[in-house]
Amino acid sequence: MSTVVVGYVPKPEGEAALRKAIEEAQLRGARLVVVNSHRGGSDFDGEAADAAHASIGAAREVLDASGLEYDVRQLIRGFEPAEDLISIAEANKAELLVIGLRRRSPVGKLILGSNAQRVLLDAHCPVLAVKP
Repeated sequence: MSTVVVGYVPKPEGEAALRKAIEEAQLRGARLVVVNSHRGGSDFDGEAADAAHASIGAAREVLDASGLEYDVRQLIRGFEPAEDLISIAEANKAELLVIGLRRRSPVGKLILGSNAQRVLLDAHCPVLAVKP
């Protein structure tokens, strides 16, 4: 069975990526791997961990309703989210990687976010970038 990997954050760009990844996985008859990556450290305290866990719970409800086979990976390993996404996509031999892009100001449009840029440049498979 083929695999689609999606980077998920509980923000509009993450929700858009999840919706599109579900659609793509259904079209391809693929399983879905949802990656929620956090750097950890002092900014990721108990309150942030609780919020991250709750956001994944909401995403699971959407995933359950989709009828897809899925796996959720919530990572707090100290790596950049791009590194986690790329490594999980490679380990699962993903045929597609889906990421969300946030809207930017005219000046911000000159430069993609560093994580998005790294995923687009370094992923071994096609990357679909979606906006909310």
